[in-house]
Amino acid sequence: MIQANDFIAAAKKEGFDFFTGVPCSFLTPLINGVLNDRSLRYVGAASEGEAVAIAAGAWLAGRKTVVMCQNSGLGNAVNPLTSLNAPFRIPTLFVTTWRGQPGIPDEPQHEVMGVITPDLLSLMGLEHGLFPDSLDTLAPALAQASLRMEGTSLPYAMIMQKDSVAETSLNPQTPLARPNGRRLDLPGDGEAPARAAVLEKFLSIVDPAAAVVATTGKCGRELFTLDDRRQHIYQVGSMGGASAMALGVALNTKKPVVVLDGDGAFLMKMGNLATIGAYRPANLIHVVLDNGVHDSTGGQATVSPGIDIAGVALACGYPFAASCSSVEGFAQAYAEARKAGGPAMIHVRMSAGSMAKLGRPTVKPPEVALRFKAFLAEGAA
Repeated sequence: MIQANDFIAAAKKEGFDFFTGVPCSFLTPLINGVLNDRSLRYVGAASEGEAVAIAAGAWLAGRKTVVMCQNSGLGNAVNPLTSLNAPFRIPTLFVTTWRGQPGIPDEPQHEVMGVITPDLLSLMGLEHGLFPDSLDTLAPALAQASLRMEGTSLPYAMIMQKDSVAETSLNPQTPLARPNGRRLDLPGDGEAPARAAVLEKFLSIVDPAAAVVATTGKCGRELFTLDDRRQHIYQVGSMGGASAMALGVALNTKKPVVVLDGDGAFLMKMGNLATIGAYRPANLIHVVLDNGVHDSTGGQATVSPGIDIAGVALACGYPFAASCSSVEGFAQAYAEARKAGGPAMIHVRMSAGSMAKLGRPTVKPPEVALRFKAFLAEGAA
């Protein structure tokens, strides 16, 4: 058994300085230790997949990251680990507990995952080892994790067994503040605009210094087709993860950050809004391009027509939210969002459909990630 501070000190020596995750009783001492250390940043995520995406954004912004979760949440993390970290070659130290470890009594809901945890990590192509539970194994284990992450540019997993870390009490925490939000509803001027028209307007008004995270599907494809820029990163998978990745970026850069989301992706990971609203990055603008359908898969309807997306954002702690249904309305909402400070929500009602000759990004995901990371590093302290 080790002390939380032992792990934290050794992790700091290896450069790990950004932590995120979802609690587990096995992880309680370690999470408490991280929260007690004011030199570290811990972001409590709404889901394990969100934590992986937050860490990916933080890595792009220059941090060395740790994701912590219970192995029952591995299912939630499979999607971003395989469709975000793998294609973009984004490493993170992934600490998962081993609830239901064979031979150790546990609750029935952990039985199946306990048996398959190591094999599931291997199936995802993640190298892994046991979490160090003694001082003599601590430094070598972290050095090995760092070495393999540098060699593969992929996550490395540590499987934490019960009682690996001694009990650690949590110091009093300052509650996250929740502001009163301001809402702006802008009337349309007839037929809702096409997504390409909104993106063209966006490209004409976005700050050249702003980092832009585009969600998977036709949003990123249209943005690339209209104008490929170093300030863009196009998610090609990890549906619903763009806003979480943008949060990880925004918390670790002074640059403006804009996430271009879609209604289907927004609905898939609505918990992201609660986390964004709680941590309140003032430099983040969250745009939801809402055409009411899953455009990339044939136009099947989403439930967005019945959702007050601006209202949801305000209820989650966003200090500003606007809704609009025209290109001019979007431009006005964007100007107001920049003045209001973030996190700010802009909900744009659009028509379904996409550009007639729509290509796909020709720049490979690892190249996109590295040039985006270099863009974020420009002008950094």
